[in-house]
Amino acid sequence: MVLLVVMGVSGSGKSTVGSHLAAKLGWKFYDADDYHPTENTKKMAQGIPLNDQDRIPWLCKLHDILMREESAGQSVILACSALKKMYRRILVSGRDVVYSKGDQLEEQGDSATGKVLFIHLDGSMELIASRLEKRRGHFMAPELLQSQFDTLEPLSAPENFITVSLEKSVSEIVSEIEKSLHLKKCFSRPVSELDAY
Repeated sequence: MVLLVVMGVSGSGKSTVGSHLAAKLGWKFYDADDYHPTENTKKMAQGIPLNDQDRIPWLCKLHDILMREESAGQSVILACSALKKMYRRILVSGRDVVYSKGDQLEEQGDSATGKVLFIHLDGSMELIASRLEKRRGHFMAPELLQSQFDTLEPLSAPENFITVSLEKSVSEIVSEIEKSLHLKKCFSRPVSELDAY
């Protein structure tokens, strides 16, 4: 049983890569964007960046989904921006890792554990901006991309993660993630068998 979060800034291809990988492996797939409350969606459509207070209830809901699938013994892939370390810790450990004091949110709890593996889709601002310019029917305004890069906190130990370059096709990215999962012993079947899906 594996819990994967495919993460990165808007336009990095989280949903595309995550859904392709889930289809290939036969795992469940969730897109975090589908779980934003209406207020968050409206703010993003107006070009207003979300703050921590906007994101925390949403992240807690996503944590609950991951834990529900873990309890059911179901491997799952979640596409989610997860830009800050605190956001990733909430996905792993839930609401207990933060508390509100006025407008400030402070971290609590232990370091992120290894039960969730983060797959960071990493690309330059120029590459991702060119993708966003071609995107239709998405509520993230392209001008918010700079704020996403400003918010992004690089992954580091003890976080459990793999970084994958976006300078490749979707099929190449999916294959690279699959091989990395095999090396991390996330599943027992060899990659050659998984390639047959």
